[in-house]
Amino acid sequence: MKRRDFLATGVAALFLPGAGFAQATGYRRLLVLVELKGGNDGLNTVVPYSDEAYYRLRPRIGVRRDDVLQLDARAGLHPALKPLLPLWEARELAIVQGVGYPGANLSHFRSIEIWDTASRSDQYLAEGWLARAFAGHPVPAGFAAGGVSVGGGDMGPLAGSGTRAIALTAPEVFLRQARLANPVGKGGNSALDHILRVEAGIVDAAARLNAGVQFRAEFPRGAFGNAVRVAAQLAANPSGVAAIRLSLGGFDTHQNQPGTHQRLLGELAEGIAALRTALQETGRWSSTLLMTYAEFGRRPQENNSNGTDHGTASAHFIAGGSVKGGLYGPAPRLNDLEGGNLRHAVDFRSLYATALERWWGVSSAKVLNGRFETLDLLKSG
Repeated sequence: MKRRDFLATGVAALFLPGAGFAQATGYRRLLVLVELKGGNDGLNTVVPYSDEAYYRLRPRIGVRRDDVLQLDARAGLHPALKPLLPLWEARELAIVQGVGYPGANLSHFRSIEIWDTASRSDQYLAEGWLARAFAGHPVPAGFAAGGVSVGGGDMGPLAGSGTRAIALTAPEVFLRQARLANPVGKGGNSALDHILRVEAGIVDAAARLNAGVQFRAEFPRGAFGNAVRVAAQLAANPSGVAAIRLSLGGFDTHQNQPGTHQRLLGELAEGIAALRTALQETGRWSSTLLMTYAEFGRRPQENNSNGTDHGTASAHFIAGGSVKGGLYGPAPRLNDLEGGNLRHAVDFRSLYATALERWWGVSSAKVLNGRFETLDLLKSG
């Protein structure tokens, strides 16, 4: 592969504006974001099985009461999420209900832009919220990267010029391709010098990304399982990575939802459970915070195609060895809908503020363009 071809492939997109130095020991605590692409149906994920309105709204696709994995007297998990029960029982899984934002936008593209940039619904920002966080509070220069997006070139919340962020398909591929870059000193002009600097950064980061750990944990087959395996290697990397972003697609379930949703939730649960096992092997689980997110939830009323259409608020998972497990946020109010959709109860930026303030010790006001209440779901110390 020629050098210019490697740089154009997008196998590794590296932004190197100069990380600088900062006391940021909090970044040794890893943040793992899992995007549920397409908009996950929160009501069939965390099922309000005691609410008769749920079964009135969903006579065909509602999860049967007898199949629900009961969490308490009102709510339970979809049966495909059974691999998450050990986390729940260990009090390492927090479930935040009613997550959304004012003036919800039902467009996939615009709403995920709002989530990625932590903007208001009427505000357009150019950079991701993690890129802004790292620009204002740089990760240590010795880290292999500020953030890594696993599974393609979409950087999501890491997009922007303020961070050293890498788009990575797999460490083995990245290392193999990076060896071909082989930077060779300075060129004769500024454009070539820039290319050589980028190449040098790629080689340096690649050399330190893959920890090469042989895990006993069994990772699920498929693309998401491979991404989880990559995340486990990145987490074990002693050089340091502050944030890892994964994604699982297919949640836009307008038709024939039950089978598709069961498969996707099973992949998600098996992946999270495998990551927990792997990080426990390396002693990393207690210093890892995993958080799911999506552009929106689904409408409470099922449609005529055995599916659900774009909605607003949804439930999200936060997991880790330092999490105070339990249900957070009020139960969905199915008898008090707004335009046929759920009213949000927790602003999604409160999740981000919790990660910034309580996990990393980073001030969130400037990053999020305002102050948002943090959630008391992390153990002290």
